[in-house]
Amino acid sequence: MNDAATPGSRSPSPGEREPGGPDHEDIVRAVLAASADGIVAIDAQGVIRYCNPAATELFGRPVDELTGSDLGSPLAVGEATIDLVLPTGGSRVVDMRVTTTEFEGQRLHVVALRDITRRRQAERELEQALERRNVVVAVAAHQLHNPLATIGLLVDVLRDRRAAAGTERRTEILARIAERVDHLQGLVRKLLTASRIDAHEAGGTPERIPVLGFLIERLADLGERAQSVRLFNGRGLWAYVDRIAFSDMLTNYLENALSYGRPPIEVRAEESGGRWVDITVRDHGSGVASDFVPHLFERFSRDPTHAPGTDGAGLGLWIVRNLARTNGGDAWYEPQPDGACFRLRLPRVEDEGA
Repeated sequence: MNDAATPGSRSPSPGEREPGGPDHEDIVRAVLAASADGIVAIDAQGVIRYCNPAATELFGRPVDELTGSDLGSPLAVGEATIDLVLPTGGSRVVDMRVTTTEFEGQRLHVVALRDITRRRQAERELEQALERRNVVVAVAAHQLHNPLATIGLLVDVLRDRRAAAGTERRTEILARIAERVDHLQGLVRKLLTASRIDAHEAGGTPERIPVLGFLIERLADLGERAQSVRLFNGRGLWAYVDRIAFSDMLTNYLENALSYGRPPIEVRAEESGGRWVDITVRDHGSGVASDFVPHLFERFSRDPTHAPGTDGAGLGLWIVRNLARTNGGDAWYEPQPDGACFRLRLPRVEDEGA
C-alpha cells in the first residue's frame, strides 16, 4: 500500500496545524517551559507579564508571586552579568540577555537568564590557585637563592686548599653547609605540605599516639638545639591525630620558637575539658607585636620587626593551623608578658592499656 493521498485530501501548508496536532502557541509554550534558561517577559512599565519554570527557580519565587511584580530597574538591550539577590538573602551570578519584541501592539522586553554561579566560582577558585602558585614560586625562588648562594661560596672555599687548609676550618665550613642544607630541606618540606593542604590531601589517617613519647622523638630530631627546650607533663595522654601531620605541627612550632624567640623554650602537654590534648610551646623572647597578631597564621605572613636576614617563608604557622583543623583541633596564639605562647589543641583518646 502506497502513501498516496486519498481523493480530496491535501497536505497541510507550512505553519498550518495538522488535525489533532499541536498549534504554534502550544509548541512555543512547551519549548519555553522546557528551557534550562530562565525566560521573563516584561512590559514597558517594568512589570513581569510572563515567566517560565526555570525563571521562578532562579528568582526563588513562585510563578503567581513573580508574575505581575515590578522588576524595579530599567532594562537595556544587550548582555550583562548580574548578581541576582534571592528572597532568602543569598545571591546567584546570572548572565542576562535582553531583547525587545511586540505582542498585540505592546512593546515587551524578553529577558533570558542563565545561572553561572558554579562556573564563576570555579573560575575564581582557579584564579586563586594560579595566584597562590605564582606566590609559592616567587617565595621559593627568594628563599632558595640565599642558602644556595652561601653553599656555593662555601664549596668554593673548600676547593681552595689555602683558604681551608686546617682541619678545624674545614670542619667549620662543612657544618655551615650542613646547616644550609637542613634549612633548604625544611623549606621544601613546608612547600610540599602547603601543596597537600591546597589539594585537600593533608588530613592523613588519624591514629592513637602517646603524646609524651612523640614529643621526646621530636626533640631528638632537633639535635643540639634540644638543649634549649624544657619538656613538662604529658604522661598518660593520647592524641587522635595523623602521625605525619602531628610531626609537622610540632616541628613548625618548635622551629618558630627557636628562630624568633629566646630560650628557654617550654613545651607542655595537658588535658583540657576531658576531650582535648592541649600542647603549649612558649619562649621567653620579646613576643609578637600586637598589630601583627591577627596576621600570625596567614600564609606567607612574616613579622616586619624581625631582622631582614632571618630565615623563614611565613608558612610554618599557617601549616600548623590548617593541619590542626583538618585533624579536628585548632591552633592559636596567647600573648604573654615575657614571651610568646602558641597553643595546639588535638582530640584526646583514652589509653587502651589503662
